[in-house]
Amino acid sequence: MDEAELPGKGEPLETRLLSGGTQNEIYEITRGEHRCVLRIPPAHAPADRDNGILREWRIIEALDGSEVPHTAAVGVCTDKSVLGRTFYLMGFVDGWSPMDHRRIWPAPFDTDLTARAGLAYQLTEGIALLSKVDWRERGLHDLGRPDGFHERQVARWTGFFERIKGRELDGMDTATRWLREHRPLDYIPGLMHGDYQFANVMYRDGDPARLAAIVDWEMGTVGDPKLDLAWMVQSWPADTSAPEAGESGYVDMRGMPTRDQVVAHYAEVSGRQVDDLDYYLILAKWKLAIVLEQGFQRAGDDVKLQSFGPIVPELMRSAAELTETTEYTS
Repeated sequence: MDEAELPGKGEPLETRLLSGGTQNEIYEITRGEHRCVLRIPPAHAPADRDNGILREWRIIEALDGSEVPHTAAVGVCTDKSVLGRTFYLMGFVDGWSPMDHRRIWPAPFDTDLTARAGLAYQLTEGIALLSKVDWRERGLHDLGRPDGFHERQVARWTGFFERIKGRELDGMDTATRWLREHRPLDYIPGLMHGDYQFANVMYRDGDPARLAAIVDWEMGTVGDPKLDLAWMVQSWPADTSAPEAGESGYVDMRGMPTRDQVVAHYAEVSGRQVDDLDYYLILAKWKLAIVLEQGFQRAGDDVKLQSFGPIVPELMRSAAELTETTEYTS
């Protein structure tokens, strides 16, 4: 840090573990009045995680000066003699994560249901702004392969499923065939997060809701940003005023705007049409089912991964059912 002339030179360094997992470990770094966050793969993680760290760094560095809420890019280190792995430092976000609260929102969103609309609209606005980033101008022309994105989605994930397959999934053949035969009305490549949901954002404290940062860019790429939208809303409750909306996911969705309302907000901010949303919903449900199936197949004694068992078939059936009811034909 001193050699890179980062703030806090000469001050004692203090660290605090914020979270740790199989993908990355995250630490708060404090030097005097200066705080930042270190993100590094665990020592036992596969070697290619270092490439993933550099990928994440490229994205947050490219977002500097954009309207997208993001953590500041502080510094990156590829010298493994320092900490044993490639790592980067990002700005400390003064705010809160929905994952810290789960089903109970922090005040005032815990009791004021009308205030929760802002949480949803801010979440939506984050990816709408992300979709507008000029990724070529910001040096991300080689981050992904936008050409043939949709064709590769089907080929890649069906092949992946065959490799991890442990059971048949009702509706998979129907949904896969439909995706092979259909495409979006238009495809405008853009920067996408890849796993966009309440779990991967942070908010400022207090009311009104203000998105502080989009975080966890492990799946970030240049592809189709509208898949981020569909990923976000694929399990959005049909009736957010019903008691079940408080129990259908990992956050309490009661008081939130309807799916149509957040989709309309995305269209307004992003400038993209959403008439082909059903295509993206089918793709999102189908893909998520396959992603979660991998977790279930290697669950072992992990209760969380075991819980994916009944969720996966439900998702795949939902994708197949939508192919049979949608009026989308392109």
